[in-house]
Amino acid sequence: MSFPLPPNATIGIVGGGQLGRMSALAAARLGYRCHVLTPEEDSPAAQVSAGVTIGGYEDPDALCAFAAEVDVITFEFENVSAEGLDLLASLKPVRPSPAILRISQDRLAEKSFLNGACVATAPWCRVDSPAALAEAASRLGLPAVLKTTRLGYDGKGQARISTADDLAAFAALAPKPLILEGFVDFAAELSVVVARGADGRLSTFDAVENRHRDHILDLTLAPARVAPGIAAQAQAIARRVADALDLVGLLAVELFVDRDGLVLVNEIAPRPHNSGHWTIDACPASQFELHVRAVAGLPLPPAGRHSDAVMKNLVGPEEMALWPEILAAPGLIPHLYGKAEARPGRKMGHVTRLFPRGALPGWFGVQDALGVLGTKPG
Repeated sequence: MSFPLPPNATIGIVGGGQLGRMSALAAARLGYRCHVLTPEEDSPAAQVSAGVTIGGYEDPDALCAFAAEVDVITFEFENVSAEGLDLLASLKPVRPSPAILRISQDRLAEKSFLNGACVATAPWCRVDSPAALAEAASRLGLPAVLKTTRLGYDGKGQARISTADDLAAFAALAPKPLILEGFVDFAAELSVVVARGADGRLSTFDAVENRHRDHILDLTLAPARVAPGIAAQAQAIARRVADALDLVGLLAVELFVDRDGLVLVNEIAPRPHNSGHWTIDACPASQFELHVRAVAGLPLPPAGRHSDAVMKNLVGPEEMALWPEILAAPGLIPHLYGKAEARPGRKMGHVTRLFPRGALPGWFGVQDALGVLGTKPG
């Protein structure tokens, strides 16, 4: 397939969740069709796409049938089969590459790659046994965080190790090996989303500030309320990682800022990111449009914003019960993902509130601005 993709070409999306849904909507605005591969009937992405292949991410028949329907392939979350992407890459271009997916899927590979690219992270140790965990805890000090190397997200697959008694958590976490990460006493959690085209050109959104509740992203403030030098450093780190990966697509970089102002990378994700949803309403071109543009070989516009913004996730049945009030609240921009069941801890949608540039309030002002969804700072 030649690039840039012509109008009416079809972009294949591996994964049927809300990130695929919002990518498909952005693709339609640019004149593209999307075709989704997902094992789930009536997935959020399939609801707004031109086509869908129902099948597993490791099923060769489903993968081949999917590839036959599309011109280029991307993915919307990391918990898909890298081997399946290898098969797809033998049939159609895959952006980002399966090699990048492999790095992002495994925390050991991810930390090794970042450190090899001269990007600072929290100190860490590979843990293969209870004895190795005890040695790592002695080396890094406590508290520390024990994590699975694969398949963990939204706080799943990890345990805080504060005392020697907590070392028993080794048995409960799987798959092995695990990774022990030194605890970062952070002053702020940031993230940066950057797009990179096949020509190496970069477009970087502002650094944003994130607050979590029960290990799930609750609020994002754009821009981050940190010193300009810290924000610029976070953006520079994101660009360095994207270049080191030779990325074609979109990358989200999650970072900590410690009490001394040191900026450390926590995780990377080579796809659209929850903390970038504010860009739909606050930017001329959202993270999803830049994702589609990079994958399709189109020019990348600047990742500028016309407004400050607060993004609030809608999680579980408790917050979905407020949907009628959200729809009636002036100033709240609602986004619902089309999921049938509001289970505890499940992201069902989000709302965004815009402010003039430079007018973003502090946390308690945000609480007032969100009205019925007001959240006290965590």
